[in-house]
Amino acid sequence: MAKRRRNKHIELKHLDVIDAGAKGKAVAKAPDGRVVFIDNAVPGDIVDVQTYKKRKGYYHARVNRFIEYSDKRTSPVCEHFGTCGGCKWQDMKYEHQLYYKEKEVLNNLTRIGKVTLPKNTYSILGSAQQYFYRNKMEFSFSDNKWLTKEQIDSGEKVLNKNALGFHIPGMWDKILDLNKCYLQKDPSNAIRDFVKEKAQELKMPFFDVRNQTGLLRNLMIRTSTTGDLMVLLQFYYDDKIKNTLLLDALRDQFPTITSLLYVINDKANDTIYDLEVHCHFGNDYIMEEMEGLQFKVTAKSFYQTNSEQAYELYKVVREFANLQGNEVVYDLYTGTGTIAQFIAKSAKKVIGVEAVPDAITAAIENAARNDIHNTKFLVGDMRKIFDDEFSTTHGHPDLIITDPPRDGMHPDVLQQLIKINAERILYVSCNSATQARDLEVLKPHYKLTKVQPVDMFPQTHHVENVVLLEKLS
Repeated sequence: MAKRRRNKHIELKHLDVIDAGAKGKAVAKAPDGRVVFIDNAVPGDIVDVQTYKKRKGYYHARVNRFIEYSDKRTSPVCEHFGTCGGCKWQDMKYEHQLYYKEKEVLNNLTRIGKVTLPKNTYSILGSAQQYFYRNKMEFSFSDNKWLTKEQIDSGEKVLNKNALGFHIPGMWDKILDLNKCYLQKDPSNAIRDFVKEKAQELKMPFFDVRNQTGLLRNLMIRTSTTGDLMVLLQFYYDDKIKNTLLLDALRDQFPTITSLLYVINDKANDTIYDLEVHCHFGNDYIMEEMEGLQFKVTAKSFYQTNSEQAYELYKVVREFANLQGNEVVYDLYTGTGTIAQFIAKSAKKVIGVEAVPDAITAAIENAARNDIHNTKFLVGDMRKIFDDEFSTTHGHPDLIITDPPRDGMHPDVLQQLIKINAERILYVSCNSATQARDLEVLKPHYKLTKVQPVDMFPQTHHVENVVLLEKLS
């Protein structure tokens, strides 16, 4: 039997880094014409690299040596930069992060969507906070932490291998033990450190994801602009004595906690959406506030993870919607109804549709709490719900707002939108590539009239984009 040929890894010297590409990679060109996607480089760097993956049209590579540093560089603030995959652009000045995010959005719209950019294409809206902006963080426990190259090279034996932190990129079973994270404001770091220290004092075994053993699985921390603070611990089994001791100690150490929760999860994954959430102390929710509107956020609720910038995003949506008070609006993928309620006072009626029953329950409760009476929230499969009876019952929409997951809209949903034939569609997306793909489908029926990128996640390559489409006459 013929031997399988292995890809030969090669060194490429003196590459000019010319761009920032998908998933936060830097981009260069190899002498053979292939594109080179490089980890932890910045446009303007000149580098020697070692490839670690070869495909027909491109390489993936790591930097061996910097020949010249880019003037777009800055010093990362986090000691874990380069190992943790969470903030891939910490080494790039923020103004340049914004430039490359905006460039990616516009390139995707023209290259994938094949649309003409309108006159009303606005510069990316940056975030006032570039660190400590996230309101939700999840940390994983492990009894076999990831060892850095420096730790391995030191030759010192690591006696304590417990870790509480993030998954190493591409390695589902490896956890980086964190000292300090710059994504969530205090007391997030203090809570994480206390939980780790107290759990070890109580001799609670950290999780082994490969063998599915251990007690401590996951820690979630949610903050809010109202000052509420939620902490949720995920246990593999119900050790009532030790679990209670840890939860009580956490409550006593951090009196600002308003919601202390736990789940028992003996599944193979960490998702909690099909599990019962137990309230150990306080409320089983926290409250968010936006322009006087209050939103109840539970452990399972989706809420934009950058609260301050979510407000800026929703203001863009409201401006693009330009409602006069007599419009019927459909809000697809409404979640807990935040956008629907944010624009409701300017519309005749807003119909929110979402596939997750718990989210719709929360949307209905939030609308009642906010004394909003011109919204209706429905659970339904987006591919099936928009039949003739739906429009007859709820009215033909003047505007459809859609805010789908990263994968974009299902082809059947796009065909339903075309069939509904609303005057305008306002498309909010966290993935401009799938958004552009969907716009190409809608292009024969709608004209792109406004574009506004919004940076929700500084120090990362992720970017939101809002577009307005108007029906062709």
